[in-house]
Amino acid sequence: MPYVVTRSCCADASCVLACPVNCIHPAPGEPGFGQTEMLYVDPRTCVDCGACTSACPVDALKPHTRLTEAELPFLELNRAYYDDHPHEDRTPMAVIPPQRRIPAGELRVAVVGAGPAGLFAADELLRYPGVSVTVHDRLPTPYGLARAGVAPDHQDTKRVARLFRAVESQPGFSYRLNTEIGRDLHHEDLVRDFHAVVYAVGAATDRRLGIDGEDLPGSASATDFVAWYNGHPDHAADHYALDGERAVVIGNGNVALDVARILTADPDTLSRTDISDRALAALQASRVTEVVVLGRRGPAEAAFTLPELLALAALDGVDVLVEVRPEDLPGDDTPRTRVLAELAARTPVPGRRRIVLRFRTRPTEILGDDRVTGLAVEGTGPRAGEGAGTVEASLVLRAIGYRARPVPGLPFDRATGTVPHERGRVEPGVYVAGWIKRGPSGFIGTNRSCARETVSALLDDFEAGLLTAPADGGPVGSGHPEAVGLDGWRAIDGRERAEGERQGRPRVKLVDREALLDAARSGDRPRRTGALFSGRSSAGSTPAGGNAPA
Repeated sequence: MPYVVTRSCCADASCVLACPVNCIHPAPGEPGFGQTEMLYVDPRTCVDCGACTSACPVDALKPHTRLTEAELPFLELNRAYYDDHPHEDRTPMAVIPPQRRIPAGELRVAVVGAGPAGLFAADELLRYPGVSVTVHDRLPTPYGLARAGVAPDHQDTKRVARLFRAVESQPGFSYRLNTEIGRDLHHEDLVRDFHAVVYAVGAATDRRLGIDGEDLPGSASATDFVAWYNGHPDHAADHYALDGERAVVIGNGNVALDVARILTADPDTLSRTDISDRALAALQASRVTEVVVLGRRGPAEAAFTLPELLALAALDGVDVLVEVRPEDLPGDDTPRTRVLAELAARTPVPGRRRIVLRFRTRPTEILGDDRVTGLAVEGTGPRAGEGAGTVEASLVLRAIGYRARPVPGLPFDRATGTVPHERGRVEPGVYVAGWIKRGPSGFIGTNRSCARETVSALLDDFEAGLLTAPADGGPVGSGHPEAVGLDGWRAIDGRERAEGERQGRPRVKLVDREALLDAARSGDRPRRTGALFSGRSSAGSTPAGGNAPA
């Protein structure tokens, strides 16, 4: 098997299109594309040319001869996929759908949210001549969860930023960062000043447990904890007591595994990443030696993906254990089941830090007076009524899912936490993409196909004459004084990466808003006219105006 995909990838089809023999699946148009956890290389037809490695933005593909011991299970994943999905009838990738033509003239679009969904939407729009896009975000920095959500020990996943930098360099692209809709600008301003507005604001809050003790000191959301160790400016000053020996993470999705991994990681290893300096100092002083990950359902229903489970199982110096009865393991002979069975059979090594995956257990109360001391739990499903007891812990983090906030000026379905839409269209001129459109599901690459559908609906409306022209041509270059443009972001990025180079790290993040704005001023100063906003991409083209949150 010449090449192997070794992690959850962006699934944006770059490698699929680069492959001259169409050996990477599922490809665009095939069942599962954009929904599978990863892509798979067919060992029967791969010709070992390496074209896929050059195209992959996150370095997920490796020759089989360069796999580490921890990556060897991905060989089995590839084999198992093609046993079930032989892909005998292959559509040649040279078949290209007709290129869409839009009416001549200017089309100005505001995108609200500078995360993957917003930037993929901008990329789709900028494929057409005459389109300009201004991407807004309430933070001084873009990239959303790709910057503030991906764990610092997953630097390979963060390489998706290369794609985003390419989007930023396109003619017609501009930023207006550090601007909040409802404070600095309003929905009505965007509707007035642009032909269309695409909201890609994500799901910024967490779900709550709804049990007693949830608001005690020492009980927090994993969403906030992840933002803290990633240097999110809203959480730079947060404090987490890591003075106890056990922490509990409630939930068993990928975020729960990320948090467990960071809490038990070797600080020396983390010191070579882009983790927040404040979080690194706290973890260096941490006394946590065990993290228990509680899942309400059984191992077959766990929300974590197989690549993340494999990465966890391969940790060096950390015991990863599964606390489950043999009869609770799924009866199928899949790679996922085999990994779980192997972990369940492991014997812990005395003195090692450990992560314990415990299934069919739910918390009923978080215990403590002035701070968390533990939580009461009970069994669920076939184990209901069993296993009731107490788990001692000084830190409890809930990782049971993200939830979107209502968007001012837009309808909102509180049951699903999304904005009602049809193919991304809320109404002609107003659209949604990403998690605010479909809920918190999918991977980074899922946002590309999601954005493509939304942009298609937007262009349909433009071609049908349903979009209203901006009033007086739009407020080009205007905005509130602290708005940050593309030059300002590049100055922030340059300063962080320069300091990272001095320390042997990818970057050293600026985590305080004022420090970020100070860095932005140094980049925007030569061109600014009373504001931090530099109006256009250095590649050219007049931008639209506006600004908002993500």
